[in-house]
Amino acid sequence: MRMVILVGLMIAFAGGVVGGAHAQSSTCKAQAAEKRLAGAALNSFMKKCQTDAQKTCDVSAADRKLAGAAKSSFTKKCVTDAVGA
Repeated sequence: MRMVILVGLMIAFAGGVVGGAHAQSSTCKAQAAEKRLAGAALNSFMKKCQTDAQKTCDVSAADRKLAGAAKSSFTKKCVTDAVGA
């Protein structure tokens, strides 16, 4: 039980730190809207943006020395926040 609470707190803290960093830059969806992309251009942009976000979030998780479920949860939330759910 203590481990679950500890992991939850780590994720919440890391999410807040990353969320704050992403809040300064706009999401992929917001950038696409600003550029008024549609069709194939939109799909290509979103795919590249999501790939870039995944790489950035993976590095961030490694910097925080996360592993297992904590890493998966952190990375999923990080990418979702960067792409713009």
